[in-house]
Amino acid sequence: MALATATAPYELRFDSGRICLDLLATTHPGERIGSAEPLKAWITGSGLVPAGTPLASADSSWVVRFCELRHCVGQLMRGEASPDSRSFDAALARVNELARTAPPVPSAVRDSGGTLVRVLCAPPTCAALLAAVARDTVELLTDPVARAGIRQCEGDNCPIVYLDTSRGRRRRWCSSEVCGNRERVARHRRRAALARA
Repeated sequence: MALATATAPYELRFDSGRICLDLLATTHPGERIGSAEPLKAWITGSGLVPAGTPLASADSSWVVRFCELRHCVGQLMRGEASPDSRSFDAALARVNELARTAPPVPSAVRDSGGTLVRVLCAPPTCAALLAAVARDTVELLTDPVARAGIRQCEGDNCPIVYLDTSRGRRRRWCSSEVCGNRERVARHRRRAALARA
């Protein structure tokens, strides 16, 4: 699972296993999609649109709407432990409402070399892109096998939720390269300190 790097100063991750969970990861360690440019990078990096798709109409209103959906996804993914079922139900209703819009329509066309590539039939609207993420959320929540694989990272202070598709379902961290490496380094330091003592 790799980290995808967008134009500095923001870094975006796409290693949660689902688009809706990758959106949720844009809050850690701080806001990652707080303006139109990083949001455009996230939309492209997540695969919602093919690379090179113009997103000229993406603006601060898109940021607000994606952040609202991200908040709802967070409530739903962590909601089973929450005693406030009204907020869970409100988040679920909002996700269902957003999922009703048709997502962007793809087509397969030949590029200049004759290879089939994916393009969108029309420039994507914010509502269509939100619908794609909302539908991914609905599919994850309603698939009992996938839902059973939703995990919270065990890394110190890491709020990332990911889909555990590992063999044996024993994955502990959002990323072995990030939180897993931090845990291994901390464990090594603890052992070294004990050996010195």
